[in-house]
Amino acid sequence: QDYYGKELQKLEDLKTNACVTLARPLSKVVRDALERVHKEVVARYYGCGLVIPECLESCRILDLGSGSGRDCYLLSQLVGERGHVTGIDMTKEQVQYIARASPLPHSINPPSLPSYSQVEVAKKHIAYHMDKFGYQKANVEFLQGYIEKLSDAGLADESYDIVISNCVINLAPDKTAVLHEAYRVLKPGGEMYFSDVYASQRLSVTTRKHTVLWGECLAGALYWKDLYSIAKEVGFKTPCLVSASPITIGNKELEDIIGESNCCFVSATFRLFKVPDNSQAGPSQVIYSGGILGHEGELVFDANFTFKKGEVVDVDAEMAAILQSSRFAEEFMIHAGKVNTTTLQGYCC
Repeated sequence: QDYYGKELQKLEDLKTNACVTLARPLSKVVRDALERVHKEVVARYYGCGLVIPECLESCRILDLGSGSGRDCYLLSQLVGERGHVTGIDMTKEQVQYIARASPLPHSINPPSLPSYSQVEVAKKHIAYHMDKFGYQKANVEFLQGYIEKLSDAGLADESYDIVISNCVINLAPDKTAVLHEAYRVLKPGGEMYFSDVYASQRLSVTTRKHTVLWGECLAGALYWKDLYSIAKEVGFKTPCLVSASPITIGNKELEDIIGESNCCFVSATFRLFKVPDNSQAGPSQVIYSGGILGHEGELVFDANFTFKKGEVVDVDAEMAAILQSSRFAEEFMIHAGKVNTTTLQGYCC
């Protein structure tokens, strides 16, 4: 709260390169949706890039660390009026504009803006966006609270189809609590789709106690193998790595604090699924229908699996269970059958 509410006021206040992401191509659907988001919401956005999964129509989505609400208002359009998006954020401070490098429309840099908390900024534009989207009633809400304690904010068990997060979990001291709460609020077959920063090894106590490195999203980075063990502990299936890219620090003083341990940092997007215990799926052959908007020709599901429309793909029992129990079930024909022995499992950083 102190670092994001008081310390940072503009792009030049950042001490490392960790929060600056490279431009990635956006689909026309997403670009058009971003154009309809209020400029103040975009200007006050803290995050990096976008975390937008597929197949969202009528879904209930929870955004952990929603900030000024940019992603929530984007998702509001993708889920439609019958869907719903909840944003939760812990920041209480009266924050000024914070510039981040972001390959998005409206990445403006005004000289000054009035002070509001992030949640207040998000809330005050609800009516504007519902009118802009042509909705009769609001399909978004914003809550102040901690992502480790979603029950304190009144979020019920099995109430969401998808949980998303964009470079926020590293800021939470108790990652197990965050994943446990996400698992609790997800419906059976639900998904946690999130980007974050990971380390190639466990960080030293000195690094983990450094406040600037925490604020810069580095000191709280999980050792990537710990993500796998925590996910299993709380009940998720094996994490599916979607994408990963290296992060540089670009600050000699902070690099020296981390030490000469050859530790590398990576920005990675994972998807975790809450598969029901009674799932009976085995190794299977699946065929993608091409019915997901924006992914009609192929669906790049993760680093292991790209499903092309009409093409037979061998999947292992775990992926078959994910497809069968999740919101993707209606988009696939699934036939039990022997899986190709070259199919990969548990692809990691």
